[in-house]
Amino acid sequence: MSGRGAPELRVEGAADLRVGVVASRWHDMVMDGLLGGALRALGECGVESPTVVRVPGSFELPVVAARLATTGHDAVVALGVVIRGGTPHFDYVCRAATDGLLRVSLDTGVPVGFGVLTCDDEDQAIARSGLDGSVEDKGYDAATAAVATALTLRDLRRGSATG
Repeated sequence: MSGRGAPELRVEGAADLRVGVVASRWHDMVMDGLLGGALRALGECGVESPTVVRVPGSFELPVVAARLATTGHDAVVALGVVIRGGTPHFDYVCRAATDGLLRVSLDTGVPVGFGVLTCDDEDQAIARSGLDGSVEDKGYDAATAAVATALTLRDLRRGSATG
């Protein structure tokens, strides 16, 4: 499991942030865990009413993330899961989602929390989904990272960034 070495982020002062969450519909059980973890994290950060949008799959995440990022959201959380199959389709979807979400963040200056699981099988996805018995909660982690980064960017704009 790759969770070792992850930073412990404490997020305060985020109640005024506008956060969008875009979540795929594929693999509904895993997505329920990811979305639940993201919403829990946002609540703990003080974000009371995030915008939640569902899309068909992970390939569609970047275009909706871009719309959220350009319509007044301070951060976006992208959630999806792609499970390897017997064709190169896995590689194309993973690359498109990853490159697209990075482009959204760099082009707009709005942080995008990357909560897209790219797994070899369903067991790996479940283990990272935040469901009961999971060893990681990547939805929670992605939301916390997006909010923490939005606060850092706000501090930089104000000239008060700290390490």
